[in-house]
Amino acid sequence: MLTKGTIRRAAATVLMLIVGIAFLLPFFWMVSASMKPEIDVFKYPIEWIPKHWQAYQNYYDVWFGEHPFELYYWNSIKVSVLTTLVSLVVSSMASYAFSHVEFRGKNALFMVVLMTFMIPSSSIMVPQFMIFKWLNLFDTHLGLILIGSFSALGTFMLRQFFLGIHKEYMEAARLDGAGQFTMFTSIALPLIRPALATYAILRFIWTWNDYANPLIFLRSDELVTVQIGIQKFASQSGAYFSLIMAGTVSAIIPLLIIFIVGQKQVIEGIALGGVKG
Repeated sequence: MLTKGTIRRAAATVLMLIVGIAFLLPFFWMVSASMKPEIDVFKYPIEWIPKHWQAYQNYYDVWFGEHPFELYYWNSIKVSVLTTLVSLVVSSMASYAFSHVEFRGKNALFMVVLMTFMIPSSSIMVPQFMIFKWLNLFDTHLGLILIGSFSALGTFMLRQFFLGIHKEYMEAARLDGAGQFTMFTSIALPLIRPALATYAILRFIWTWNDYANPLIFLRSDELVTVQIGIQKFASQSGAYFSLIMAGTVSAIIPLLIIFIVGQKQVIEGIALGGVKG
């Protein structure tokens, strides 16, 4: 006999399945459109399985056509990987200092860092543009990397994990003569590896999907990232949506790979964040 709890769980499962399918429909349409001739992309009713396949030609035109899409792809990988690495180093060191190093004005300085959350990124683009022009960092990958390398969110997030480390570990290391750098690299960092992996995945995704900063701070065609490169399949004569969708499918492949490989670390990081004591 079915109980009320069983019925509720079954209803919740069915509801989540419907919601999940609804969220995945745009993705399925994108993949389907990337394999169709341009004339069939907006055909109604939607042909989820193309009657006329043109996948090879579409993806060939994207990767080996008029625009150097492989160069845009490499630029995105370069900028995203270097931004993630630098941001991990900066955020982990800052968060460790705010959690386990005592110095005058620590709490006030941390509040200033948190206050930067309230500043919309669009409001500082003009000052950033002027500073980058003055420093000769405009239209360079270095400038784009520096923009994403200093994250108040990363500092706040990792600080919460550092605070979860028992003080006994740090005291024992200090009694053994370890300095702050040794305690940071040999004790603190290994204990929060899931958190570091979680933040690295998030930072890579944010940087890879960034559209506004490359649009504003890059001008040379050989420097643009894949997000800007995709829009080059739209011209004055119109947008080629089959090619845009093929480029978009190609652009999300690294994100899918990173999520599949790192999902265990993300789950461990979430679980670690929920453990207190």
